Amino acid sequence: MTRSPALNQEIHYPDSDGQPMADNTKQFNWIVTIKLGCEALFKDDPNVFVAGDLLWYPVEGDNTIKAAPDTMVVFGRPKGDRGSYQQWKEDNITPQVVFEILSPGNTLVEMAKKFRFYERYGVEEYYLYDPDKGDFSGWLRSGDFLEVIETPIGWISPRLNVRFELVDGELEIYRPDGEKFATYLELVEQNLELIEQTEQAQQQLEQERLRSDKLAAKLKELGINPEAL
Repeated sequence: MTRSPALNQEIHYPDSDGQPMADNTKQFNWIVTIKLGCEALFKDDPNVFVAGDLLWYPVEGDNTIKAAPDTMVVFGRPKGDRGSYQQWKEDNITPQVVFEILSPGNTLVEMAKKFRFYERYGVEEYYLYDPDKGDFSGWLRSGDFLEVIETPIGWISPRLNVRFELVDGELEIYRPDGEKFATYLELVEQNLELIEQTEQAQQQLEQERLRSDKLAAKLKELGINPEAL
């Protein structure tokens, strides 16, 4: 089969679009929280790839067709580092779930283009959160189109199996086990608390051992073999 002239040429697919990952700290923190939360959700599944702000090229031979979702989840592709997600090299699997976090710098035109991109290239679930306004929206694929989720609050993602809640304008995402997606700082605090609890338990065990040794020594003084009791 004859390849088109465009495909016969060596085409460069840049790893960066020259745009910052986030416009402010709030947007950045949300991107990291959702990305890490999704990674933790599927940490034991080697064939779920999660990325943040990674360029996605859906069409071989055209490096102008691209998008960089704030977070994307791809089922059926192995974990690992990538400079970009070139779909034809990934068994032509489209990212099934994408998240976008709005910032003041995002325009209506820009977000409309992103929506059309995700709709056209096969995204199954698209979620959009505005942390400044406390707005959360979602869309679910139906045939060739992304249809709005009428009631996104309390919605459970078919792919991720997580539940979305909005409390005082703050998005909360709950895992299937009921645990909430945590920020990096919250994860650190949880780990420190777990370490402290482990150390306390070890100290208690050591105290019990010392008391047991003292009791055994006392029984021996009295001529009683503690092992015979």
